[in-house]
Amino acid sequence: MSFGENLQTIRKKNQLSQEGLAEMLGVSRQAVSKWELGEGYPEVDKLLILSKKLNVSLDSLLGSENPAAISQDVKPSDTIKIISPHEGVIINASKVVRSQQFKGGKNSPKYGLFASDGNDSSRWGPQSTFLGWYRNLEDATREIAQIQTALETGAASYTLQYSVKCKQNLFRTIET
Repeated sequence: MSFGENLQTIRKKNQLSQEGLAEMLGVSRQAVSKWELGEGYPEVDKLLILSKKLNVSLDSLLGSENPAAISQDVKPSDTIKIISPHEGVIINASKVVRSQQFKGGKNSPKYGLFASDGNDSSRWGPQSTFLGWYRNLEDATREIAQIQTALETGAASYTLQYSVKCKQNLFRTIET
């Protein structure tokens, strides 16, 4: 399922109207409608609010639990410090997941990468942290492979190499 389909299903399961969800997030009803139609997607901070308030993981919200998505698990005791220079994030991660493809304009990134520390002790299970945006499937897949190689060679840290710097523009994320 796509992000839009997942959002609509989860919203209805929580007995929320588009307007109610929009109020919760501080956006317009039209923004929620666009997201559900696959014509855009929310900013990362809105994704995090959605995840927490609707009690769903980012993986299930973004649709990366779909078998078509790439997920790279490592042994639970294996972690690597991942540094995301564009997002200002540093996380000790044991799992890296790529989102499904986002529909967007010509200058919009198509994939997001998320990391989890594998800590199941939180009330909602492992929490995902947004790492970065990617132009295409090849770059996201290459990044995951590089992270896996760094883990296998015992590297203490890995700095993202293929993510792109983006800015938010109303309903869209645009590569800068």
